[in-house]
Amino acid sequence: MNTTRRTAAAAVLLALLLPAPLLAASAASAAPAAAADARTTGPELPAPTGRFAVGQEDLHLVDRSRTDPWAHTGPRELMVTLRYPAQRGTGRAPAPYLSTEEARLILTDRNMENVVDPAVFAATRAHARVGARPVDGRYPLIVLSPGFTVPRATLTALAEDLASRGYVVAAVDHAYESAATAFPGGRILTCLACDQAQQEGGHEAVTNVRAQDVSFLLDRLTGRHPAWRHAGLIDTSRIAMGGHSIGGAAALTAMAADQRIRAGVDMDGGLPEPYPAAGIGGRPFMLLGSAASVPGGQSGNWSKLWPDFDGWKRWITLDGTDHFGPTDFPAIRDRLGLPHPDAPLDGPRAVELTRTYVAAFFDQHLKGQPRLVLDGPRPEAPEVRFHNP
Repeated sequence: MNTTRRTAAAAVLLALLLPAPLLAASAASAAPAAAADARTTGPELPAPTGRFAVGQEDLHLVDRSRTDPWAHTGPRELMVTLRYPAQRGTGRAPAPYLSTEEARLILTDRNMENVVDPAVFAATRAHARVGARPVDGRYPLIVLSPGFTVPRATLTALAEDLASRGYVVAAVDHAYESAATAFPGGRILTCLACDQAQQEGGHEAVTNVRAQDVSFLLDRLTGRHPAWRHAGLIDTSRIAMGGHSIGGAAALTAMAADQRIRAGVDMDGGLPEPYPAAGIGGRPFMLLGSAASVPGGQSGNWSKLWPDFDGWKRWITLDGTDHFGPTDFPAIRDRLGLPHPDAPLDGPRAVELTRTYVAAFFDQHLKGQPRLVLDGPRPEAPEVRFHNP
């Protein structure tokens, strides 16, 4: 698992962030001015598409009832970015996408520290405003969990869009499971779980830890004494989870362990085996995969476990994408004017399709709003394929 992950991530980031001196002269001269600017000031993510502006706050949570399973000492810690519907014109400029040190450590983890300028990656620009005043109301809560070794920041475009459509979104960094995560006090935690997860049963160990993390997060957001000052925005009866890669796999484990989670989305993550013995009680689940995640492709065990989903379910793939298609990486790559032959789908289009189908799933199952895009192929989205092996 680790070797595959590192290889895939290195390939994506190499195409994503190659600096101008390594590009062919003809490609550099053909790049538009916006891409040239992005290589020096940082690319900008696609703007959210919903009717609300988006507010953002970070939250540090400490679970003193658990010893950290990867450090084997100290309590379990989480860093969470909360995004929510906000009043336009309030708040201040967005927080940095990553600190330069986080970006440097992530690139070093992939042996790319001498190829990519960390400041370019770190300077990616988003749209939520820190401390913005919320729009009064009660909104469904969606928890987002990132892929292994990559931070919660990589799901920013999706999180911002969901918040703009009327959701509270909690994107989680699980301590010691990313190549770098900044915590209060200037601490940056690195991936202690990486080597341990290579052992037999490591994939399931990570998903089990994340399921516990999510249950603790829900306790702290929806309990009698919530840790977030705007927790009153959350409709505690409408909670769902999604994630990328192992974060998507963890959505299934978390649903099996916590009945509060009403629906789940796995974005291109191999599912935990065996399928949870308790199942998920017919609750809806969607598999949203890359071009390689078609039945019989490189999706791993989706075909094997597909019959175990006994409720509403969909298996959808996006042609022209790779494993990191549901994340910010394709859009950032294209903003820099860099080609990626293994994932030719236009970056903003990959973001658009991910946003469309993920939001449609949550709209249908948390808001009771039927979405026709989930019923099958549509002529305006020829990249989207539905499967039912």
